[in-house]
Amino acid sequence: MKKALSLIAAMTFSFAGVTGEGHHAEWGYTGKIGPEHWGDLKPKKFCMCKRGVNQSPVDLNRFIDAKLPKLKIQYAGISHDVVNNGHTIKVTTQGKNVVEVDGIKFYLKQFHFHTPSENKIESKHYPMEAHFVHKSDNDEYLVIALMFEEGKENKALQKMLNDLSAKVGERRQLHEMFNPGELFPKKLDYYRFEGSFTTPPCTEGVRWIVLKIPVTASKEQIEKMHKIMGNNNRPVQPLKARVILR
Repeated sequence: MKKALSLIAAMTFSFAGVTGEGHHAEWGYTGKIGPEHWGDLKPKKFCMCKRGVNQSPVDLNRFIDAKLPKLKIQYAGISHDVVNNGHTIKVTTQGKNVVEVDGIKFYLKQFHFHTPSENKIESKHYPMEAHFVHKSDNDEYLVIALMFEEGKENKALQKMLNDLSAKVGERRQLHEMFNPGELFPKKLDYYRFEGSFTTPPCTEGVRWIVLKIPVTASKEQIEKMHKIMGNNNRPVQPLKARVILR
């Protein structure tokens, strides 16, 4: 079943900026094309947004203590360019950026942002969340979520903001390219659960890792990103039978 879901993901993947820039008027975050209507906009293509049972984001609050292995992140590449694609601010990466989970190597394709956070931790929203989207050679997906709280200026984030254009679809190469791992906290303790893409087609079978420790960004940095993206967070979805490993 998981393999089948992965094949579906490969064919229909349009997750927040992965497959192109342009305008995505077929879905959005408000009004008649908002999250509550996604499943009806394209009943066949977006059916999981309405009928899925393991949807993301979630409120992480039903925990099981588990001996989770140390997160093996080996980022040796760079953050190359940035674009506002109309749904999110997306940074494309290059080079060998690998995470190994369950004995499978997942390769970082891009990372993007949501204001405010999509996932909640024990009912708490953060002002911003980044999703690092990885894909394996077998077309399986892994997302690492990183929370931001207001505080000191984030130097790595600023390198991206220096070249960010508010104009939809205007891709800009970063003058100061940086390793995407520079955004992560020093300690990589995490929560884990099974979920979905948080945007149409809401495909399930996605491994989710949410880092426990947030990083900071300045008030000005968060406000700038929110001004461009607006509220681009899907409401939390029911956990149903799922639990959160920690």
